[in-house]
Amino acid sequence: MQKDTQIFSLINKELERQRNGIELIASENFTSLQTMQAMGTVPTNKYAEGYPGKRYYGGCEVVDEIETTAIERLKKIFNASWANVQPHSGAQANGAVFLACVKPGEKVLGLDLSMGGHLTHGSPANFSGKTYQALFYGVKKETGTVDYDQLEATAIKEKPKMIICGASAYSRDWDYKRIREVADKIGAILFADIAHPAGLIAKGLLNDPFEHCHIVTSTTHKTLRGPRGGIIMLRHDFENPWGIKDPKGNTRTMSQLLDLAVFPGTQGGPLEHVIAAKAVSFGEILSDDFTAYGKQIMSNAQAMAKAFVAKGYNLISGGTDNHLMLIDLRNKNLTGKKAQETLDKAHITLNKNAVPFDDKSPFVTSGIRVGVPAVTTRGMKETHMQTVVDLIDKVLMNTEDEALISGIKNDVKEFMKQFPLYPELG
Repeated sequence: MQKDTQIFSLINKELERQRNGIELIASENFTSLQTMQAMGTVPTNKYAEGYPGKRYYGGCEVVDEIETTAIERLKKIFNASWANVQPHSGAQANGAVFLACVKPGEKVLGLDLSMGGHLTHGSPANFSGKTYQALFYGVKKETGTVDYDQLEATAIKEKPKMIICGASAYSRDWDYKRIREVADKIGAILFADIAHPAGLIAKGLLNDPFEHCHIVTSTTHKTLRGPRGGIIMLRHDFENPWGIKDPKGNTRTMSQLLDLAVFPGTQGGPLEHVIAAKAVSFGEILSDDFTAYGKQIMSNAQAMAKAFVAKGYNLISGGTDNHLMLIDLRNKNLTGKKAQETLDKAHITLNKNAVPFDDKSPFVTSGIRVGVPAVTTRGMKETHMQTVVDLIDKVLMNTEDEALISGIKNDVKEFMKQFPLYPELG
């Protein structure tokens, strides 16, 4: 078989792009080499519909061990009693929760996408908004923090079947206890999507959603620093009190309903090579090294936020509790789109993002989202955050100066040489 030189050339080109640039997309990270290597192994050849010990195919004895190891490691990380590691993505994990817990047309209450929420929390462009009656809460205009009073008032008035907490562009910690009190008042399921801060929660650096939420989902990349994928977890399994039944009309425990919602409800065969990589990354998360990594993420985020504020940038909520910050660029007379596209030219990668009460379209936006997990993985410390912010500011204050931006691109490349990425790959 002839080697596909075209695609492998492009893969090498992508490696160089990652090595030479400053990666500030809050939902991206760099896996360890062993995690990445595990993904490119022979479990990719194995079909394994079902669950360990209950497969629809033969020859699954080894992948059963791989998946069981991933499950046990994940349970240990979050002190969970049950976990499903098969979702192909965070969106797939969330889809399974909806399928297990909510009937089409029933009400769900989530954070508005324009206020920092996620597509799968009820956006009309997504299955969650098309299939279910989505209601929203937001953030306070004066503080940029979740409006828990609005959440409670909407919940009591509308009585949604499920309340969703979690976000994709929110820089503050969550009051899960307060939301659980609201959920209990109306008999709602409380579901937390911790895709962004999961790695910080895993090490006790942020509030623990498992103490108060019935169901928790996450991605396995972002702050968990694993392969791209999703997970679903319960700290305590329970006989569901909401009268939810399986497709045959049988009453099931919540873990049984969620298993059925993943397979056969929303997915076919699991990606056992990705599950192997998840298992590797979960092993890494259980180490003391990962605790130090999580603390460094938070220190770097604080240092970066302080540097941005010192240069007159408007951070939503005034700062950050986690790994990211959301910046309103209107006082700099810039759009998020212009900022993203110009910074790309300098090999500084982040994403345009709507800010609360934005007056621009989602394709333009008034803001940018900036995160530090990937640069922290590369080895950056607090002092480097000032350098990164200086480079960003220099680009954004000179968006039409192509020569200057080209020079900064070279500066970025030189700067990143002190933080090698996958040197084993040559």
